[in-house]
Amino acid sequence: MPHTASRYLAEGPRVGIRHFTHADGAEFTARARESHDLHRPWLFPPDTPGAYTAYADRLIQDPSKAGFLVCTKDDGAIAGFVNINNIVQGAFQNGALGYGAFAHAAGRGLMREALDLVVAHAFGPMRLHRLEINVQPGNAASIALARSCGFRLEGFSPGLIHIAGAWRDHQRWALTAEMRSTPARERR
Repeated sequence: MPHTASRYLAEGPRVGIRHFTHADGAEFTARARESHDLHRPWLFPPDTPGAYTAYADRLIQDPSKAGFLVCTKDDGAIAGFVNINNIVQGAFQNGALGYGAFAHAAGRGLMREALDLVVAHAFGPMRLHRLEINVQPGNAASIALARSCGFRLEGFSPGLIHIAGAWRDHQRWALTAEMRSTPARERR
């Protein structure tokens, strides 16, 4: 039986991750519109064709960004996204994660599986050393996801990121390649 190449960069039991393409615009924007209530006030993913094209262009063309669609393996549907922003190479080897599940996939553990895949890809083929997640303190689901994936709370930054017209406070979570290889019970 001949081997067929996977459409995914990495796969878990239920999801695969792949890069954004322009062809994903219609499905992505429909999912973003369906998920408006879930995402607000934390996320503002593109929900129009023009906004998606500009967003995808940045993720595809800018070397300081890497975008990953989270797709369910049974049907290939887009379940969410994980982006690595502000990638710095050289002595820093760092990136900042941003992510979101779409409403139809939320609460099913798919993003936990996907975030593990993206972290492994970042510390593997991308050769990053450290990943950061900045989360608004009231975003309990995002904090739980960061914690469950082994990120540690490093601090609190008032007025860190401008979102929806205001400077928002954020908790700072981080994970290094060395921490990832240390069992969770030893990191506590």
